[in-house]
Parts: sequence; structure tokens; C-alpha cells
Amino acid sequence: MRVTFPRLPDHERAWALVERDDGVVYRLYGGTAGPRLPHDIMHLVVERELRIKDGIWAGIAAGATGELPDPRAELLTDLVSSAAALDTLTQEKIRRLAAAKLSAMPGTEVDPVVIAVAARALQVEAARWARLRVGEELTYDWPGK
Repeated sequence: MRVTFPRLPDHERAWALVERDDGVVYRLYGGTAGPRLPHDIMHLVVERELRIKDGIWAGIAAGATGELPDPRAELLTDLVSSAAALDTLTQEKIRRLAAAKLSAMPGTEVDPVVIAVAARALQVEAARWARLRVGEELTYDWPGK
């Protein structure tokens, strides 16, 4: 599956062009466009990096049309985006963040190194997004079957 996110003028309704492997093509509408990395890109990058199989993007690749992700995927995306916002990434900081962010799902354990790698990927994508001019786009390939 290929997903393209155009950089639209700020405050317009954002969307992504989804081209699934089965040939289905459609627009997936999100929040409003702005200078910050869109939430849908955050989800895609985190779900891809953490190999989440029950998140929104795996569901879309399998034929869903944008239903809400598994709550675990949402919590992990929040955890990774919070880690990406830290000035320095240490295993101890990630463990503390994980304890706070994943408290709603007791027993959920994460590898701080894996979270750090995903956080770094988010930082890279945020920088790429920040450099885009209106009319440019970022395209991602979702892992195949």
C-alpha cells in the first residue's frame, strides 16, 4: 500500500491519498493542515516502526476504510511522539514515559530501545514535513503482506 500526504495551506482540511495493494484508491480525511506533522503520519510511522498489526494502517491495508485503531496503537503512538519531543532520549526517560502513557493498559511492556528508534523516525519525518512547501507531498509505502 502507498499513502501520500500533500502539504496543504494551513487550516484546510487535511487528507491522504491511499492506494491499496488490491487496487482500491481513495482519500482519507484527517484534521486540519498545519506546520506540525499530521497525526495520521505519526500513526503510520509508529505503527510501521513498531510493527503494530492491529493499528489503523494495517487495518486500511487489509481493507478497512479508516476505523479507529486499537487503543493500544493510539497509546503507543502517543508514547513515541512524547519520546520524540524529549531533548535527550535515554532508556530511563522512556521507561518513565511508558509507565505514565501506558498506565491505562497494565502489563503492556515496551523495549526502550525500540521506542527510541521509532521516536527518531518521527523526528526525521517531522523535519521532512517542516521543509515541505504547500503543494509538495510525502509518500510512504506500507509493508506488504
